[in-house]
Amino acid sequence: MKTIITPISLLLASLVSILVLQQTVSAHCQIPCGIYDDNARVLSMLEDAETVEKSIKMINELSEKLDAHSQNQMVRWVMNKEKHAQKIITTISDYFLTQRVKSSQEDYKKRLVDHHAVIVSAMKTKQNAEMSYVKTLITDIKTLLQYYSNDDH
Repeated sequence: MKTIITPISLLLASLVSILVLQQTVSAHCQIPCGIYDDNARVLSMLEDAETVEKSIKMINELSEKLDAHSQNQMVRWVMNKEKHAQKIITTISDYFLTQRVKSSQEDYKKRLVDHHAVIVSAMKTKQNAEMSYVKTLITDIKTLLQYYSNDDH
């Protein structure tokens, strides 16, 4: 019996591989060295969000094609989208929530909600390939700029 590999089975196999082989991204060590520029971290997350946006655009374009090359490229764009969305989640959780959002801050609850919104938005971009989710992600990341301007240094 001959096994037939369909584009859908290739995509599913690739997604499973991503989940199994996903590498941990380290945003920063958790010691108070003071060398990181918080504003630069936010701008870096915006760059990651733009990459997610480009990935979603390409996934949607390539999903209309059934040739092997297009399906291969689509899988690569899905992997790219996943990687950059996860990088945003990791930056928020491993850097901002552990080192910059503190219960002693007067606006702690608002900061916590705003940072959590970024994590949820990034997760939704991982689960979907619709532009509305990445637009929300970009808006949520931009909300953080109020806390981390270059004037704080």
